[in-house]
Amino acid sequence: MNLHEYQAKELFSEYGIPVPSGLTAETPDEALAAARELGGDTWMVKAQAHTGGRGKAGGVLRARGYEELAVAARRLLGSRLVTAQSGPAGLPVSRVLIERPTAIGRELYLGMLVDRARGRVLIMASPDGGMDIEQVARETPARILSTPVQPAAGLQPWQARRLGFALGLDRDGIRLLARLLGGLYRLFLECDAGLVEINPLVITAEGGLVALDAKIHLDDNALYRHPALQALHDPSQEDPRELEAARHGLNYVRLDGTIGCMVNGAGLAMATMDLVKLHGAEPANFLDVGGTATAERVAEAFKLILSDRRVRAVLVNIFGGIVRCDLIAEGIVQAVRKVAMEVPVVVRLEGTNAERGLEILAASGLDLIAAEDLETAATQVVAAAGGAQA
Repeated sequence: MNLHEYQAKELFSEYGIPVPSGLTAETPDEALAAARELGGDTWMVKAQAHTGGRGKAGGVLRARGYEELAVAARRLLGSRLVTAQSGPAGLPVSRVLIERPTAIGRELYLGMLVDRARGRVLIMASPDGGMDIEQVARETPARILSTPVQPAAGLQPWQARRLGFALGLDRDGIRLLARLLGGLYRLFLECDAGLVEINPLVITAEGGLVALDAKIHLDDNALYRHPALQALHDPSQEDPRELEAARHGLNYVRLDGTIGCMVNGAGLAMATMDLVKLHGAEPANFLDVGGTATAERVAEAFKLILSDRRVRAVLVNIFGGIVRCDLIAEGIVQAVRKVAMEVPVVVRLEGTNAERGLEILAASGLDLIAAEDLETAATQVVAAAGGAQA
């Protein structure tokens, strides 16, 4: 689960990580009231949306005076922010963060993530923070510094010193960095985060360190331990289909292709999508109905796939181990009868009660294409969708 910048900064403050003074607003009038409370005559107006690259996309505006502030708030509130990371539809902006500007001396980058290959929390830093950090990572990866934290020992002072020296900080800066890293590491562990980023982490004109931006991603599987954090969830920032899938216990991720995929098991789903791509088409989604799928859940999954107007054909690939193929077949029949079918459906069933499942499909009288194996299924669904895409 992602947090908004203002939510992440509230958490930062709780863990002793310096952030600019700021207030949120949902209307232009609230933005003006926030600016008056903060004081000064210049403010930053920052769109709150779960996407990076907001600055380059016009989602961060500088306003001098109350008139410019009101104009900036009206421009952002109620809009959809389209960035390089959001996709062409963008994300809705229902709240802005108003902050006093910070006098910036230098911009750094600091982040923590889970290095799954090592089983460690990995700290990353760069002297080249700011809006072009992705370009830095691509073109000059040596400028991205990293150090893993041994879980039994925890974050060590030498790691802060090592990063501080590499970032070009003086003695006082290294001391501030060590304190900030300690708070960030505690936050990461205690909140069950998967990713925490500060970009930029700025050295102020006075020599302090301030988190000018904040990004936090929390582990969905650990949210049951954090009801207060779970309450920060903003469903407006997520794909409606993914939210609907979660309500039915389905694992669904929308993609950009035209072949709808319904599979049981994440590994089989990945293999199915790979075969679709191998035969020249693109999957429209990842959808895992799970190992204990019921006919009702399969019906909901089918309706979910068909609600995407880009889908030209559907591939159902089920291996009956725990789940029975006859139950899957019943779910397919239920869904096709409930939803107006406008696209061809290719079905491959293998495993427990596969023969009975194919009999159910054949007896349904519906126009379904049965495939003998996965390779054949991929070939058939791509052909049914109009052939390989250029």
